[in-house]
Amino acid sequence: MNAPTYNDPAEGHAVFRPAGVFKLAEMVERVAGAISYARESGVRRLLVVLTAVSGIQPPKLTPRYRFVRDWARAAEGKVRVAVVISERMMDPGRFGVTVAMNAGMDANVFVDEKAALEWLLA
Repeated sequence: MNAPTYNDPAEGHAVFRPAGVFKLAEMVERVAGAISYARESGVRRLLVVLTAVSGIQPPKLTPRYRFVRDWARAAEGKVRVAVVISERMMDPGRFGVTVAMNAGMDANVFVDEKAALEWLLA
């Protein structure tokens, strides 16, 4: 299910926390769906935690560019997104964050969930 679940509605954010083995395309689609669902539901902050996802190799720049653009289209500039990933998936140059910014999306990527939530709620 792509619907984000609320940790605490009073905090004003939703959390999407998939778990399991996925292909990159499937996970990209699920995250885009969660972003769209958040936007359509009036949720303006979404924490996406992908640390329990496996089966995906760190994407090269072209796929990373494409899926971040897909997520930016889903956000329509209305949803701030913090993504938590494993360190091995992190691009040290944070290419995806630059792509998001250039596409009008307020997004950031983290390896620490606490830091991601602090950024998201700031």
